[in-house]
Amino acid sequence: MKKKVVVLGGGVGGLSAAHELVRRDFDVVVYEQLSIPGGKARSINVPHSAKDGYKPLPGEHGFRFFPRFYQHITQTMKEIPYKNGTVYDNLVDTTRIDLLQYNKAPITMISRFPKSLKDLEVIIAMIFTQDSGLSEEEIKYFSKRIWQVLTSCDDRRWDELERTPWEEFLEASRFSAAYRKFLVEGLTRSLVAAQANTAASKTVGDILVQLFFDLIEPGVSSDRLLDGPTNDVWINPWLDYLKKMGLEYNFEHEVTSIQMQGEEIKSVTISHQDKSFEVEGDYFIFAVPVDRFAPLITKEMTNIDPTLKTILPLSKKVAWMNGLQFYLNKDIKITHGHSIFVDTPWALTAVSQAQFWADFPMHEFGDGELKGIISVDISEWNAKGSFNKKKASECSEEEIVAEVWAQMKESLTKDSEDALKDEYLLSAFLDPAITIKEGEKTTNSEPLLVNVINSWHMRPDDYSRIHNLLFASDYVRTNTDLATMEGANEAAKRAVNTIIYKSGSSASYCPVHKLKMPFIFKVYRWFDQFRYDKGLPWRGRIF
Repeated sequence: MKKKVVVLGGGVGGLSAAHELVRRDFDVVVYEQLSIPGGKARSINVPHSAKDGYKPLPGEHGFRFFPRFYQHITQTMKEIPYKNGTVYDNLVDTTRIDLLQYNKAPITMISRFPKSLKDLEVIIAMIFTQDSGLSEEEIKYFSKRIWQVLTSCDDRRWDELERTPWEEFLEASRFSAAYRKFLVEGLTRSLVAAQANTAASKTVGDILVQLFFDLIEPGVSSDRLLDGPTNDVWINPWLDYLKKMGLEYNFEHEVTSIQMQGEEIKSVTISHQDKSFEVEGDYFIFAVPVDRFAPLITKEMTNIDPTLKTILPLSKKVAWMNGLQFYLNKDIKITHGHSIFVDTPWALTAVSQAQFWADFPMHEFGDGELKGIISVDISEWNAKGSFNKKKASECSEEEIVAEVWAQMKESLTKDSEDALKDEYLLSAFLDPAITIKEGEKTTNSEPLLVNVINSWHMRPDDYSRIHNLLFASDYVRTNTDLATMEGANEAAKRAVNTIIYKSGSSASYCPVHKLKMPFIFKVYRWFDQFRYDKGLPWRGRIF
């Protein structure tokens, strides 16, 4: 008889677990709280935005980014049919990354190994002509710190870098405002929504190193995007495929409590349309965010597995990184990839979508007037805006839209073809996870876990001491070590492997990968391990 696995949460983690399980002949049922699949990765149809014969305007929760070092989620994408190929074929390379400052020309970098004369020209310009304000001393010191990440053994990285804030590791107080803006705060706020004074240097450093490896290795870009709205070209085809494989997927079903029997979960209570019912199963995979799982933990559960207690304080270590889309009557490309607005107090990043959506022409959305979409992420909600002098978390939706637009306008050269003008703006859409009510504190129903110092020990493995309780979410301990789609997919594969082992199934295990590390750096790390075991400090060289 097939083992029944109940998956709570239908985002990337839940879908990834279901994907691996149904392909291995398990009986799988998913319960998702929202009416849209995909969790934080989903795209959202803007309500009441479609006129007769047109598609709804596409909105989204937030960040879209598929770096080359992603191995787990991209393998899953290669297994999802789409037209004459797979959804993996819907990933498109970017070629540029722009760093944008107020009233200055952009600093343009390539996002892939150079493939053309233009790419080489960008590299040369980046080295010799672009104005970052960084001194030679600052660049050398930053390079030394990245070298330390590359050549430190695992024990030293867990012992020293995991408990050292990025700001302290880079000795930000010694250097200029430009050093802090580009290399300290800019990287942590814009990429992982973290504060430089609390973000773990191990996590930030490891991700930067992987992005660097992606950039210098020939092949696909270090920065890839989807070629259409996420649910259209990835999530919906994925769900359709899994349903054909036998998956049962339920929308608007929220898990509200856990019932124990002995040292196992007997059932979970599910709420749907003001009614509740219990669901039993052989295994229960929780693929909900950490802030939603924490309230479900009972004393009975922590008596069996005391390590679950650490999930309660972990659930407070979250930040806001939410999307805002601008719909334009003119296609403003900005750059062929991600734009990082380093001077903006709200830590804005953006992508101009039309250039990547070849099969989704803009004029098919909304009312036919649409020419371009700029998708923005706001990663700092507690800093005062440049123009309205208010925190994003204290603004009305109209004030957020106006301030983000103003910060972006100030960052784009006003006499360039990519300058923003008010007459271009048709409408805007703020992620509905942000709830703003007059007279009440603004809330965010989908915050993002951030890896602050000393938090690894607080995060669960994919399994627990409760035999049939497993986790498939982005806060699980993984090699990825970052709250991302890749981390959630890796966690799901680990949870499925545990179920295969515990159930005695003869199914094959899911491959789980480590972060890439060229052999030469392994040699350095082996030598540093020798020094660490002797109680010696990091040296960064062998001879």
